[in-house]
Amino acid sequence: MTAFDRDLCSSGSGDMAFIATSVGTFGYPASPGKKRHAWLSAARWLAVAVALPMLASPASAEKLTIWSGWPDLVPFYKRVGDQLKAKYPDLDISVEAIALREHEKRLALSLPSGAAGDVIEMEVEAARYLEAGLIPEPPASIVEFVKANYDMTRVKTATYEGKIYGVPLFQGQGALFYNTDMFAKAGLNSPPKTMADYTAYAQKLVQRDASGAPTVSGWSLRLSGGGSGIAEKYWTILYNFGGTLLEEKGGKWRAAYANEAGRNALKQYLDNVVTYRTVSPEMKADAEAFELGQTAMFIRESWVIGDIAKKAPNLKYATAPLPKGTLMVPVDLYVPNKGPKSQIAWDFVQKANEPENLLWLLENTAWVPNRKGLDYSAVLGKIPQLGAFVNTPADHVFFAVPAISPASEILTRLAARLEKAFTDKSLAGNDAGIDAFLKSAAEESDKILAREDLLAKP
Repeated sequence: MTAFDRDLCSSGSGDMAFIATSVGTFGYPASPGKKRHAWLSAARWLAVAVALPMLASPASAEKLTIWSGWPDLVPFYKRVGDQLKAKYPDLDISVEAIALREHEKRLALSLPSGAAGDVIEMEVEAARYLEAGLIPEPPASIVEFVKANYDMTRVKTATYEGKIYGVPLFQGQGALFYNTDMFAKAGLNSPPKTMADYTAYAQKLVQRDASGAPTVSGWSLRLSGGGSGIAEKYWTILYNFGGTLLEEKGGKWRAAYANEAGRNALKQYLDNVVTYRTVSPEMKADAEAFELGQTAMFIRESWVIGDIAKKAPNLKYATAPLPKGTLMVPVDLYVPNKGPKSQIAWDFVQKANEPENLLWLLENTAWVPNRKGLDYSAVLGKIPQLGAFVNTPADHVFFAVPAISPASEILTRLAARLEKAFTDKSLAGNDAGIDAFLKSAAEESDKILAREDLLAKP
């Protein structure tokens, strides 16, 4: 599974170029007052001309099409569909799950023309479609269901101008995965507790060949791959140094990373890549490296647990919460079209969010449900590594990418800069150089916000 291989809400640079081109052309013009008109005119023409020939014919009255960007959720959605047949015996459920970036492009082409699936998944990118008026409001019963069963901090991405449009399903959130055998061999009997510990541990855990080059990384960092995932991982480390990427002031936003916390976060990358060489961009990385025994630890979302069960079932590992908090990326369900099937579609969404189904989702995919009040004890008895995701400390903070239209562009542009900076030897040990880099990057972020009339005053 990828997304980048699997970064929630992180678009590959090529895919973001497609979406950003669409957005820049007809989604977010310079004049904020023309946003909706511009989208609905040019976007619909594009969708009619390009998307319709590519998409399936409209479904029959008893067929419900589910569009997903997570192929591992196909069994879950089929399970929900089978249950819904008790109410709709002739219902035919079609689950069309494709890679996340392709799913995002599919939405960009189909939503303006009303040609999307009957139930669709969206993350933070929903903001652009909500802003353009392309997602109808749900029935009052769905709004009340959300208010009764979800912490409203988890509903922000499905909300626009105070109104709820979607239902949270699951979320991606980071935690540390670490190889317990490698930790024991290095004399480490507990996970790192501070960001300084992470670098110190990496130096003890790295394995090298006779020339001194790393063969097993001490800490697999997200160094390449394109897309906003690089910036999201940087944001997570930044937050654990006491900073944040974007800060809100009076309903608008500013870049907030050109400071000491931002410098410390970038220095941590440079220390590990350039100074201590505990990892290199050429090495295998992420879940693949962990499953192959080629890294001792890395930060990732809970889906890795399911991946390990399939690909490296004998791997000895544990998980731990990050020192202060983690980026949270909710995945929400929407019904994009009004019509005779919309009630069936909302029944499907509500059925998917029943406790029994959500616990099945956790146990079988390791994705963490958003609904509050669930009893995870039985699942944790089988998969204790999920504890770092569902039993976080009381003071552990979950923060999210702002639900604003230019969020993906800001992250993708910053990611392109960071990918080069991580291996820039001239920045290692050079605080002034790091500060200049961050100042320039933050200025670009602020220019994007200003273009959308979203830049907060200092």
